[in-house]
This record gives sequence, C-alpha cells and structure tokens, in this order.
Amino acid sequence: MSRESVVAKRYAKALFELAQQQNVVAEVEQQLKIVVQALEGDAEIRSFLGFPNIDTSKKTALIKGALSGKVSDVVLNTLELLIARGRQGAIGAVYEAYTKVAGEALGQAHAIVYTAKLLTADELAKVVEKFSAVAGKKIVAEQVEDSSLLGGVQVRIGDRLFDGSLSGKLARLEKSLKTQAL
Repeated sequence: MSRESVVAKRYAKALFELAQQQNVVAEVEQQLKIVVQALEGDAEIRSFLGFPNIDTSKKTALIKGALSGKVSDVVLNTLELLIARGRQGAIGAVYEAYTKVAGEALGQAHAIVYTAKLLTADELAKVVEKFSAVAGKKIVAEQVEDSSLLGGVQVRIGDRLFDGSLSGKLARLEKSLKTQAL
C-alpha cells in the first residue's frame, strides 16, 4: 500500500467519524465527489494548490472563498487541513477511501455499470437488485456508457468485474477456440 493511500485512509476514517456524528455521511460523500471532479477538471487550480512557493494561507483562502456555503464545514475543514499539511494531492484518494469506509460501515458497495447504451431507471434498478444479492450489500450504482461493449452489461464492484457484455463473450469464445486449435 502506498504512503498516499495510507494517509488518505486515515483522513477518510476521521472524516467519516465526524460525518457519522453529524448524520451527514451521504452528503459529505456527494460534496467530496463534486470537489474532486472540480479539481480534476481545472488544471490551473491543481497547479496553484500544488505550487510549493505559494503560501498555504493563500491556498486555504482560495478554497474557503470558492467553497464556503457550498460544502459542509466538515468537508471544508478537511480540505483546509489537507492543504495546510501539503497533502492537497491526496484529495482524490481521500474521496476514494471515504467511499469505501462509508460503504463498509453502512453495508453498501459502489458499483460502476458499463453498458453500450444508458439504461432506463427501471433497468438500472433491476441490475442493482441483482448485484445487491450477489454482493450481499446494498449497491449504489453509477452508469457509464461504453459503445465498445456492443451489448450486454459489465458491472465493477470494487476489484471484481462481472462481464456479461457481448464483446466479453466474443473474446472468451475466441480464446476458447484458440486453445482448442492448439
């Protein structure tokens, strides 16, 4: 395990405990997701936060000014702490670790559902229901459209990939035929 992931896990656990005390676990997760997406989408902010010659008070003032009133104090304080300690590069890892910690504590798992075309709400609900039974946890699903699948569905839950896609079946068939030909 890398040093950054160990650090991220510590921050995530502490953040989860605070969020749980205030009954805002889901809200904190959503707010962290938005912050991470914003940081990943803006290279200028990332470089500003990562530049070592800029005083940390200026960095935290920027974050406070941009996010005050938009995210909870728990999230804002965590971001300020990460920046003050020079760990602003770990914000994404903290979000990932937080989703795992929160999911484990609440009996949930995050799943990414890959399909050739986006599913309707009813279809997605059926996939979630099926994989909730498989995982033994309540699944929180995120959809991703991937036209290379041709059809069917792939579901990633943590490190496990369930491949029911047409392209996956064709690849397995090709591999099977190649091993039989030898």
